[in-house]
Amino acid sequence: MQLVKDFWRCGVVGADASSIARAGTLDHVPITWIPNRSSLHYLADPFGLWRNDRLHVFMESFSYRSGIGHIEVAVLDRTLTFVDQQVVLREPWHLSYPFVFEAEGDTWMLPEAHESGTLWLYRATNFPFGWERVQQIVLDHVPLDASLIRYEGFWWLFYAPANPPAGRLTSLCAAYAERLSGPWHPHPANPVLVDAEGLRPGGTPMIIDGMVHLPVQRCSGSYGTGLRLLRFDRLTAARTATTFVGMLTAPAAAAPFTDGCHTLSTAGDVSLIDVKQMRFSAPALAAWPERWLRRRHASGGAQFA
Repeated sequence: MQLVKDFWRCGVVGADASSIARAGTLDHVPITWIPNRSSLHYLADPFGLWRNDRLHVFMESFSYRSGIGHIEVAVLDRTLTFVDQQVVLREPWHLSYPFVFEAEGDTWMLPEAHESGTLWLYRATNFPFGWERVQQIVLDHVPLDASLIRYEGFWWLFYAPANPPAGRLTSLCAAYAERLSGPWHPHPANPVLVDAEGLRPGGTPMIIDGMVHLPVQRCSGSYGTGLRLLRFDRLTAARTATTFVGMLTAPAAAAPFTDGCHTLSTAGDVSLIDVKQMRFSAPALAAWPERWLRRRHASGGAQFA
């Protein structure tokens, strides 16, 4: 049991993600922060879509009291004034990293759900509040933080493997498919890259100068201390070649949340980030026995990862 806990908060940045990636800094850009609910609660992993001139920011909503994450949406208007905010997806297992995107005439979500033993694709039934589970995506590993992009005729999926645990932060895998419904083919070189500094996906893949760029988490020192931008110089079904081309850390204006930054996602002319504060929390520690018992009971006696 860790005495120092991670607390995240999400922000809407007044610049597009590719511009931030090129600049390599979050300093000197306006950020609108989305507030957490309490000292035991945080919001993380923001992904967003504009619809009807409103920005919908989907995030992991986590409380140290329950110890399980749900998916929450914050709705903002063009002036970034809050219009609505509520939980939109709950499952018996932990949910985070709600990767949302539009394709084939529908709106989809690929939340991280490795405690369920697989990756699930959800479709919006009543955007942004209603979602249905429609498909299981089976890969060579149970994926963590799956991130998707359409590139040169294929859907490409980047993810970290849930097992072995040692590879969750340091290994990057890929899979591809002609259609969103599959079949999905794990890349024959998986893991396509291994690096001790960290490779877990950290946001939306982007095409910059004709090449795919993927934000990945830097995890030296602690989890999610920053982001590195990984460029795919070559990305085919047979092989990959990559180069690290940038770094991103929490801006000074985020203080006291300057201990980490592990998401950069696209949302049109704005982008979304999260930043971290590491701190001792007596209430979070006091809630640990209750949280442990609740989750042990919910999992039928099995330990969650």
